[in-house]
Amino acid sequence: MQLRKRAITIKDVAAEAGVSLQTVSRVINKGPNVTPGVQARVQDAIDKLGYVPSLAARRLGGSRSYLVLAFNDERPTVEGWQSRRGNDWVDQMLFGGMLKCAEHGYRMLFELVDSHSDQLEAQVRAALSALHPDGVILTPPHSEDDRITNLLHQAGLIFARLGSHREGEGFAVYMDDEAAARRATEHLLDLGHTRIAYVQGHPDYAMSPDRLHGFTSAIEARGHKVSPEYLQPGDFTYEAGVTALQTLAGLPVPPTAILASSDEMALGVLHAAGQLGLAVPGDISVVSFDDTPTVRMSVPALTAIRQPIAAMTAKAAELLIQTKARDEAGNGRYLLPFDFVVRDSTAPPRR
Repeated sequence: MQLRKRAITIKDVAAEAGVSLQTVSRVINKGPNVTPGVQARVQDAIDKLGYVPSLAARRLGGSRSYLVLAFNDERPTVEGWQSRRGNDWVDQMLFGGMLKCAEHGYRMLFELVDSHSDQLEAQVRAALSALHPDGVILTPPHSEDDRITNLLHQAGLIFARLGSHREGEGFAVYMDDEAAARRATEHLLDLGHTRIAYVQGHPDYAMSPDRLHGFTSAIEARGHKVSPEYLQPGDFTYEAGVTALQTLAGLPVPPTAILASSDEMALGVLHAAGQLGLAVPGDISVVSFDDTPTVRMSVPALTAIRQPIAAMTAKAAELLIQTKARDEAGNGRYLLPFDFVVRDSTAPPRR
C-alpha cells in the first residue's frame, strides 16, 4: 500500500532554515525586522521543501487574518438558487472579489444575512466572531444599513459599501446610477420613442430613486411628460418584469419602449412579450440594467447598461487589503464608469 506523503508545514521550514516559526511567518508576510540574510535562508527553505503557506501560518506574523468577508442579502439570493435561475449579479461580484483577493494572497468568503430579519445583527455578529475578517464588503441593500455599519464600526473593522454614494464611514464604491438611467433613456429617445415605460427597482435599494430620477429627467429634458401609468413597480425579479408588461400592454395607449432596472426584470418583459404576441424590437424595444451574461444569450440579445459589478468588488477588496496592510482608516469615495451596450432589442418605433 502506498503511503500518503506528509504535508510540509511551517515547522519544517523553520527547522530547515534554523529560525523560529514567527520569523518564517514574517518572511511569508513580508513583515519587518528580518535581515536580508535570514530572509534569503527562509526563502531557500521554502523553495527546497515546496512549502505552500496556510492561512494559519500567515496569521502567526501579526494581526491580519487574510480574509475578506462579503455580506449579501439572503432572501433574494436563496430564492434565485431555489428557482434554479441562479443569480448572475452574485456571480459577477464573486468573480471580481475572489480573483482580486487571490492576487494578494487573501481569501474572500461569502455570507448571507437577511436584511428583513430581526436576527440580522445576530447573524452579522456570528459571522464576524467566527471568521475575524480583515475587512468586509457590503452589497446592496446592506451597503446603506446602519445596523450593519454600526456593528462594523464598533468592531473596529474597515468596510466597503458597493453601490452606495452617501457620505459616511467606509469606502463607497459605486457607479453613477442616475447618469446610467439617463443614458439608456436617451438612447430610446434618440431612436424616436416618446412613449417610454420604466420598471422600477426595489424600493429598499439606494440606487432605485437615482435610476428613476435619471429616467424622468431624460424624458423631461426632451420636452415630454412622464406618464404615471408608465412607471411600474418592481423588485428586480423576473416576475416583476412579467407583471409590468402585462399591465403596460393592457393600457389604452401602451408604450413602445421599456427600460427595466435589472436584467431579470428585462428578461421577464422579454418573455412576456412573446406570450402576448409582441415582437421585440418590432412592437416594443427593451433596455436592461447590469448586463450580466444571461442577457447576451437572450433572443434577441438585450441592449443594456453594463454595471461594473466585478470591477467594483475588485476595487473594494483591493482597498480593504491595502488599507489593512498600512493600518489606516478606511474611508473614501470611488466612482467607477459604466458602459452602454447596444444590441438587438432596441429599434425605432413603428410608424
